[in-house]
Amino acid sequence: MNQSLSSLARLTLRQLRRVASDLGVALYSRKSKDELLDAISTKQEFSAGEKRIETAISLAEMEAGFGNTPLPLPETRVVFLPRDPQWAYVFWEIAADSRRSADAAGARQLCLRVCDVTGLHDGSSHPHTLQEVVVDSGSSEWYLPVPLSDRDYRVELGFRLNDGGWFSLAFSAVARVPAMHPSEQILDQFVPFSLEATPSTLPTPADAGDNNLHERLYQTATVRWRRLGRGSESFHELDESAAAARGLNDSGVGRWASGRSESGIGGVAPRQRSFWLVADAELIVYGATDPSATLSIGDEAVPLSADGTFRVQVPFRDGHQLYPIKAVAADGEQTRDITLEFERKPPQDNTNTPGQAKNEWF
Repeated sequence: MNQSLSSLARLTLRQLRRVASDLGVALYSRKSKDELLDAISTKQEFSAGEKRIETAISLAEMEAGFGNTPLPLPETRVVFLPRDPQWAYVFWEIAADSRRSADAAGARQLCLRVCDVTGLHDGSSHPHTLQEVVVDSGSSEWYLPVPLSDRDYRVELGFRLNDGGWFSLAFSAVARVPAMHPSEQILDQFVPFSLEATPSTLPTPADAGDNNLHERLYQTATVRWRRLGRGSESFHELDESAAAARGLNDSGVGRWASGRSESGIGGVAPRQRSFWLVADAELIVYGATDPSATLSIGDEAVPLSADGTFRVQVPFRDGHQLYPIKAVAADGEQTRDITLEFERKPPQDNTNTPGQAKNEWF
């Protein structure tokens, strides 16, 4: 154990002899205290030097045993990154083996091929959409102009050969280029209103393709429940004379509800106004499947968009509704299905349309 000279000086002669014995000091029993201190200090310095030499030798041996760690070989690849609707950034890396193979085949010029693969899943590209861009052979990145926005693209890296042929090196992953302008498809409509003015017309819900599809889907989803007399539609079929027999007007309030007679005489100045309210709700059934599949909701075929998505707006009236959705693969070998179930209870209804509004005393 290495001890400082000051700590050794505090030891007794017997203790110093024991330390000297442990260190292998010769003739330690014949030495005085000062001689023992000098001998122990010299012995400790020599031992520390030997340890440093041994440590340096062991580290050098370890490093020699490791040898040279081989660096990972570069991989031939190309990456396609859309920057905006008009430009995309492409960078690539070509392994030495790939470049030697291309040179042996007669490589003349490094090129990038931009392929439109929108809606395709078999690795092919749309005809007449291939663009070939010549790039510098020593470069590793390039900015490409995008032919059309809102499309899926894939980039192929390769060499144009001396004989006019093509030597392919790598393909990038498919990436979507964003649209240039906001989408023109309006999926939801909102009712504009003003606290100072009464809207004269109500907005017409947006229909897609078959104008009667949403109504047929709703009728199919509710036909078994309408036999049980559920839902507000059964109330709509009642004779309006029943309400009149109970002394109610079109708004559902009797003439005596305000405490006035038909002449409008009361404790405050009489006022008249025709007042109305219309409110309802719709269900939006949406999803996606393989673009080549056949989709149906109940017995109705539902058209798919180019990317396999679908969206149908159906009425959401009172009662029980079932929407069995089924997708069948193009070869008919695989199916997927789900049944959506909804129920709406009759709300407390005190509404009327502008045509039903009449002057009322209030």
